[in-house]
Amino acid sequence: MFLKLKRLKIVEQIGIVFFFAVLIPMCVSGFIINNINQHSMRHQLRESAVLIANMVSDEIDFFSNTINNNLEQIAFSLDFIPTKAQKTKYLKNVSSNFDNCEKIEIVGSKEELEKIHKENSLLNKATVSIPLDKTNFLVATYTIQALQDELFQSLKDDARQIYVMTNDGKLIASHNYTESVFEETLSLLPKRLKLNTPVIFGDVKNQPLVYVHKNDPPITIIVNTTERVTQKAINNNRAKIILSFILATLVIIFVTALYTYYLYINIRQLFKGIIAISKGNYERQIRLLTTAFTPHEIVFLAFEFNRMAGEIHKSYLQLKQNNIELKQLNEFRSNLIDTVSHELRTPLTSIQGYTSRLLRQDIKIDEETKQKSLRIIKEQSERLKRLIEDLLTIPDIEGMRLRTNVESVWLPEVMETAKLLVKNKDNKEIVINIPENFPNVSGDKNRLEQVFVNLIENAVKYAYPDTKIVVDGVVEGDIAKIFVKNDCDVIPPKKLNTLFEKFMRLDDNTTRTTRGTGLGLFIVKGLVEAMQGDIKLTSDEKCGFCVEVDLKLATDEAVV
Repeated sequence: MFLKLKRLKIVEQIGIVFFFAVLIPMCVSGFIINNINQHSMRHQLRESAVLIANMVSDEIDFFSNTINNNLEQIAFSLDFIPTKAQKTKYLKNVSSNFDNCEKIEIVGSKEELEKIHKENSLLNKATVSIPLDKTNFLVATYTIQALQDELFQSLKDDARQIYVMTNDGKLIASHNYTESVFEETLSLLPKRLKLNTPVIFGDVKNQPLVYVHKNDPPITIIVNTTERVTQKAINNNRAKIILSFILATLVIIFVTALYTYYLYINIRQLFKGIIAISKGNYERQIRLLTTAFTPHEIVFLAFEFNRMAGEIHKSYLQLKQNNIELKQLNEFRSNLIDTVSHELRTPLTSIQGYTSRLLRQDIKIDEETKQKSLRIIKEQSERLKRLIEDLLTIPDIEGMRLRTNVESVWLPEVMETAKLLVKNKDNKEIVINIPENFPNVSGDKNRLEQVFVNLIENAVKYAYPDTKIVVDGVVEGDIAKIFVKNDCDVIPPKKLNTLFEKFMRLDDNTTRTTRGTGLGLFIVKGLVEAMQGDIKLTSDEKCGFCVEVDLKLATDEAVV
C-alpha cells in the first residue's frame, strides 16, 4: 500500500526547489572552483618558486661575471705598471672604488690562494680570483653582505625563504632565514643533485621546494615556499571564494525570500477572493500588493477575477431583483385569486339567485319584491363593474399609461356627486366642509369623483359606529389641500406605509370584516399622481385616519 504524499504549499515547494536548484549546485560549484583554484595556485607557487631560483642563480652569475670582468680589466692594467710598489698602490686605489670589496691583491702560488680562500671562508667572506700567469693570481675579497644585498634586492617583499650555500654545505647568503625551517629543508634535500637546472623537491604539495645546483660558481640555491606564503596564496583565496559564495547565497536567499513573501501574500489574496465568492460575497475585490516582484500573470489574474466578480455581482443583483419581482407577481396572483374568490363570488351569487327568483313561473311575485330584487341585481352589477374597472386600471397605473382629461374642476360639485355614489348602508353622517366659493382645481372631473368616492367609502367602512366622516378643504399658495377624516383605531406607522400597495387591507384575509379588494388606495394614488397631485396618509389620536389630497389650482384660479 502506497503512502499518500502530502500536497505541499507553494512556499514549501519553492524552498525545496531552491535547495535542489540553487544551494546544492552552488555548493558543488564552490567545491569545484575551490579545487581548481587550489590546483592553479599550487602550479603558480611551483612556477614562481622556480622563477625565483632562476632569478637568484642569474643574479649570482651576474655578480660573479661582473667581478671577473673587473679583475680581468685590472689584470690587463697591471701589465702596464712597471714596479711592484706601483702595482700595490694601484690595487689599493681600485679596491676602494668597488662597493663591499675589502681588498684586491696578487698571490704568488696556488697554496697561498687556497690559504686565503680558507681564511675568508671562516670569516664568512667571498673570494674571487683569476690567474695572471702560471704562478700568480689576482685575488679579490668581498663581504658576504655585499653578495646578499645584490641577490635579494628585488625580493625584499617576498615571503619565501631563500638559501645560498657552498657545495660543502656552508650557508653564505639567505633571505627570511629561520634556523628550524632551514634544518628541516636541508633534511629534505636529495642526496644527488642535478646540475644547473631548477628541481622541485619536498613532500608538501602546497609548499614546493626548489633547488638549483651550480658548478660555476660551486653553490646550491634553495627556495622554500613557507606556510605563510601558502596561507596567503591558497588559503586566503579559498576563504575569499567561500565568503563570496556565502554572500551570493545569502543575497539569493534574501531575494528569493522577498519574492516568495510578496508572491505568497498576493496568492493568499486570490484565495480569500475565491473563498469569498464561494460563500456568496460577490462584492469582494482582490487588492494586490503590487511591487517589482509581482508577476504579470498574477496582476492579470487578479484583474480578470475582479472583472468576473463584478459581472457575477451584477447578475446576482439582477437575479435578486427578478426574484423580488417574481415574488411580487406571485403575491399579486395570489391576491388576485383571493379577491376574485371573495369579491366576485358574492355579487354573482346574489345576481344569480335574484335572477332565478324573477324567472320562476310557479310562484307569483308582487311588485315590491320584484323591484327589490331588481335593485339588488343592479347594485351587485355595479359592484362587479367597479371591481372590473379597478382591475383594468392597475396595468395603466403601473405602466404609467393612465390617461386623464385635465380641466378646471369645481370641487363642491365633485364632492356632492361622490357623496351620492358612496355606499353608506350604515347611514353614517358625511360632512363636506368645502364652500361654494372654493377655487377650482386642475384635474379630471370623472377621475376626481372616482378618487373621492373611494376615499369616502373607505372612511365609511372603517369608521367607528355613529361617527362622522369629515371632508375639509384649504388653499395654501397654488395648492388645494383636501382632507378626508374618520374616527377609527390608530393605524401603526409600519402598516400605514403599506396601504398604497395593491391588495393591501387593514384587516387581513383571515380576519376580513369589511368587503373590498384592497385596490382602492393604490388606484387613488395612481389617479392623483396622474393629475400631477400628491396624496398622504396620517393616523394619530387626534384623527383616527386622515387622507390628504394635494391638487394644483386651475391656472385662472391660482392664488399667490
